Amino acid sequence: MSRPAVLPVTDGPEVLHATWSVSRETLDRLTIYVNLLLRWQSAQNLVAPSTLGEVWRRHVADSFQVSDCAPDARVWADFGSGAGFPGLVTAIRLMERGGGHVHLVESNQRKAAFLRTVIRETGCPATVHAERIETVTARLLDTPGDEGPVTAVSARALADLKQLCAYAAPFSATGALCIFHKGRNFRDEVAQASHQWDFDLVEKESLIDPDSRILVLGRIRPRRVAGKG
Repeated sequence: MSRPAVLPVTDGPEVLHATWSVSRETLDRLTIYVNLLLRWQSAQNLVAPSTLGEVWRRHVADSFQVSDCAPDARVWADFGSGAGFPGLVTAIRLMERGGGHVHLVESNQRKAAFLRTVIRETGCPATVHAERIETVTARLLDTPGDEGPVTAVSARALADLKQLCAYAAPFSATGALCIFHKGRNFRDEVAQASHQWDFDLVEKESLIDPDSRILVLGRIRPRRVAGKG
C-alpha cells in the first residue's frame, strides 16, 4: 500500500488503515487504550484537550510513525512518556512483531499510574520507570535485563533537540537509533543542537503535519571544539 502524503482528517480506528495493515487484536488493544485515556482525561490532563476529538489521528497514528522508523528494534526506551505516546503504542505494535519490550520513563506519579493501568489492561510488554531519565539510563546501561539492551530511543513533546541528544547519547553510543517528533521549528532545533552535538540525521516528513518531521538520529556524540581533543 502506498503512503498518503498526509493522513485523512478524520478520527477513529479506520484512520490507521490509510497507511498500515493492523490486526484485529492490535486494534482491540488500542481501543482499550484510547477508552482508558478518555476516562482518565477527566481527572488529569493527559493530552491537550484540543486534541481529544482526534485522538486516533493526532496521537495513535502519529505514534505509529515512530516504530516504523526502527522496525527491527525490539527494546525501546521512551523518555517523558506522559500519556504513553509513542511508547505504549510501540509496545502494542511489538506484540505483532514477535515480541520486545518498552521502558517507559515518566517521573509524574499520576501519569505513571495511568501507564501501568494501560499495560495491565492491554497486556503489552512495557515497564514504567517513575524516575529521572538519568537514573533509568544508568541502570538500563549497567543491567539491561532479560529483554536485552535498548536498541531504540523515542521522545515526543519532551524537550528541545539539544537536550534530547544529551539524554539519548549514552544509548546512541551502544548503537541505538533515536527517534524524536519535532514541530515546524525543527530546522532551528537541528541547527542549535549541532553547535554542541554531532549526529547522523534522517528527516522523515510527518503524515500528520507536513511541516513537521520525525527525526532519526544515530551516532550522537559531543562536538569537538577546534584545537581541543
